[in-house]
Amino acid sequence: MKYMNILSPRTLTTLLMVASFALVGCKKKNKTTTNNKPTQRRNANSKPAPARTADAGVVGKEVTYKAGDTTLKGYLAYDKTKKGKRPGVLVVHEWWGHNDYARRRARMLAKLGYVAFALDMYGEGKNTGHPKNAQKFMMSVMKNMKQGVERFKAAKAVLEKHDMTDKDKLAAIGYCFGGAIVLHMARIGMDLDGVASFHGNLKSMHKPKKGEIKAEVLVMNGAADPFVPAKSIEAFKAEMKKAGATFKFVNYKGAKHAFTNPGATEKGKKFKLPLAYDKEADEKSWAEMKAFFARIFKS
Repeated sequence: MKYMNILSPRTLTTLLMVASFALVGCKKKNKTTTNNKPTQRRNANSKPAPARTADAGVVGKEVTYKAGDTTLKGYLAYDKTKKGKRPGVLVVHEWWGHNDYARRRARMLAKLGYVAFALDMYGEGKNTGHPKNAQKFMMSVMKNMKQGVERFKAAKAVLEKHDMTDKDKLAAIGYCFGGAIVLHMARIGMDLDGVASFHGNLKSMHKPKKGEIKAEVLVMNGAADPFVPAKSIEAFKAEMKKAGATFKFVNYKGAKHAFTNPGATEKGKKFKLPLAYDKEADEKSWAEMKAFFARIFKS
């Protein structure tokens, strides 16, 4: 794909629809890339940033694990001040890769009382700040979803094995690309209590049969997101109903793509993409997720 900032909106939309699950947007301020080093990889010896006062009880650590021959680098967080086992939540990153935004969401979940694992779908903790690289990374997964599923399962196994995790209570959340991933896992019948998608693509790569979806599904979408047209929303709802899934779809008025990410507006301007942070939609969608988890986990 050519650089998206030199494509017309119509051409860009067409390319995205052809590349199933193709997602444009979602950004957290990453380390800048250079011509010689277009991607970021986690240093195996690096240490997580110190906890802020608001989440001083949260313990975060990098976890290296494998899926097949691929080395993956995730980030696990939990609140050490809370006692006993608790539900586990997987966090699937945006198309930019495993970055600090995904880790911040993991810490936020930990503070709520969950064991959270921000997984790695690309390998070696790769992430980037440029759409061209992000598109390449994303499509490497989308063109081989069998491998993508294995990477998700590997992360799920890491979460289940943690001493603090109640392995009978598991869920997953995802942002943009990650939203599409968690919806795919629900569609193929992954053993999860629930999945929550934040401004994720709704296009299906697997049409679930009646009763195949085990997880409850929550979708939080920006009503002004040009990459999720009304036609896609109606098709998604019809698909869920036909499969007999328990689902909820929430549209946030005026919210554009990547509405939960504080860095989205800057990224949108830089690459001429329709991205924008929306504080109200961000806070409302997080509250929606909290209520969703409280219900499905009965906590």
